[in-house]
Amino acid sequence: MVKTTVSRRRLMAAGAASLLLAACSESPPAFKGIDITGADYATGFSLTDHNGQKRTLADFKGKVVVIFFGFTQCPDVCPTSMTEMAEAKRLLGADGDRFQGLFISVDPERDTPEVMRQYVTQFDPSFLALYAAPGELEAVAKSFKVYYKKVEGKTPTSYTMDHSAGSYVYDTTGRIRLYNRYNSGAQSLADDVKLLLKG
Repeated sequence: MVKTTVSRRRLMAAGAASLLLAACSESPPAFKGIDITGADYATGFSLTDHNGQKRTLADFKGKVVVIFFGFTQCPDVCPTSMTEMAEAKRLLGADGDRFQGLFISVDPERDTPEVMRQYVTQFDPSFLALYAAPGELEAVAKSFKVYYKKVEGKTPTSYTMDHSAGSYVYDTTGRIRLYNRYNSGAQSLADDVKLLLKG
């Protein structure tokens, strides 16, 4: 009887040890984007969407949110990034319903809510554009560590905008998780979203 108890204890101890080793050897998810979990920037916003509704990250609980800063008259970087976002959503199949694309304009002078609505919905009808008035935009950009600068053109209205080109990815609880570099590819973004949807 004593021998049986001792052997059971040894087996239980060995089992516990192997569980601990398994837990220690579990590696974090292999994200393709830059993992910025726990960052003290890009933690949220309170902006009006192109439908006139005030929005915060809490409105999208249960979805993975991807935010891109750009402007509608951008010739290359912005349409490339928005197309990539739309393609990533398509690659998710049924899980695409749990993907929310957001576009924040760095050109509030020309990008009115109506202009932005026409712009973002051509990529995906579910995508939303968020408007920050000129005075508000500076604070929002600073809180996201986003760079933008007006570059004068030949006429007062033909200016362009220099700006940061990456996007920010949030998990289903609204927590900042990833920074996605420009032109990383739709499949790469879709793979990261899948990992975040698994929790």
